[in-house]
Amino acid sequence: MTPTTSEMFSAFGRIGLLSFGGPAAQIAVMHRELVDDRKWLTEEQFLRALSFCMMLPGPEAMQLATYAGWRLRGTFGGVLAGLLFVLPGALVITALAAIYIRYGEVPLVQTLFLGVKATVIVIVAQALTRLSRKALKGAGDLMLAVAAFMALFAFQLPFPLIIALAALVGALRAPARSEAPLPPRHGRAPWLAVPIWGGLWLLPLGVLWALNLPFLLDLALFFGKLALVTFGGAYAVLAYMTQEVVQAQGWITTAEMIDALGLAETTPGPLILVTQFVGHLAGFNETGWTGFALAGALTLWMTFTPCFLWIFAGAPYLEQITARPRIGAALSAVTAAVVGVIANLSVWFAIGVLFARSVTWDAEPMTLTLPVPASLDLTALLLTAVAAVLIFALRLSVPLTLLVTAGAAAALSLLAGM
Repeated sequence: MTPTTSEMFSAFGRIGLLSFGGPAAQIAVMHRELVDDRKWLTEEQFLRALSFCMMLPGPEAMQLATYAGWRLRGTFGGVLAGLLFVLPGALVITALAAIYIRYGEVPLVQTLFLGVKATVIVIVAQALTRLSRKALKGAGDLMLAVAAFMALFAFQLPFPLIIALAALVGALRAPARSEAPLPPRHGRAPWLAVPIWGGLWLLPLGVLWALNLPFLLDLALFFGKLALVTFGGAYAVLAYMTQEVVQAQGWITTAEMIDALGLAETTPGPLILVTQFVGHLAGFNETGWTGFALAGALTLWMTFTPCFLWIFAGAPYLEQITARPRIGAALSAVTAAVVGVIANLSVWFAIGVLFARSVTWDAEPMTLTLPVPASLDLTALLLTAVAAVLIFALRLSVPLTLLVTAGAAAALSLLAGM
């Protein structure tokens, strides 16, 4: 039975509002709603679609929702499901970014954010632990992860290059056997999906170039490029995004980048919504509240429009794509490399939060950023330990942990002032 529009709104609206806790929790909510409760998809269809979405750049949970909507009601259903998954979190991000800009310099707010930042260290470490268990299946995967870590931490190589090399290694180490016969295509060939959705995705670039708006054009170009290499979730590309928006362009500061991730963790929807938060801050720093609105909307468009492109162009070929062993081997290698990328991110966050000062050590071709031990912030260290106990030992949810550590930071500040 084909679901009605109101049933689609109810199901995917519920998924969007309850999609806290990262992709694993979001996929679990989707599975319960679409497979267990409503039985709109079979277990086999759901798992095959999940494998397909994990091969794509971008947020796999949002793409899985889009695919499910497409499977149920075609392009209309895919667009509806994708929008309902993203928009609740996007609206919350806009509100949080505005509050952050207005009140972020208040001492009490800065104290609360110290608790948030300490929790972010543990959240990234938790993501690293979970992914390592699934991705590192042997010595070869471990070597890829270490190589990816060193490539970023010591040699500052571009993230897209690391992903491309990992995919190449994976494809080359795939078992040498003949391809099995491919299953048939599901549905009609999507001849118009690529020009329509590709054109919509790139439309802002032409408009911004014609209007001679260089800042917004640079912003759109970067986040469009980021959308092409977002394998392994938001954590995997945060280091790359930080290199560009903090170090290369200077659009925001390191502290603002850390705060952006902490606040993005509190919202429903994919964590890659952190790009929207960064866009809001960068736009405000450039041209005030007008830039805030335009840059936020632009980063949202450049980040999520390609998700519809990948799904609508590739969904009819899902069974054929997932049956190719070399594609699976390349994806496995990319996932292993992403472990090293997230390890680099974890070190970067820890240095930025726990130490007031760091130094750069140059020894061509290596460039290392190292903390100054004497600048260790004992309050931040204590809050990080509290967050670790809450998340790893007590298994509290991320939003609740953020609330507790922010309150603990305020309490420690009051005690220090007495």
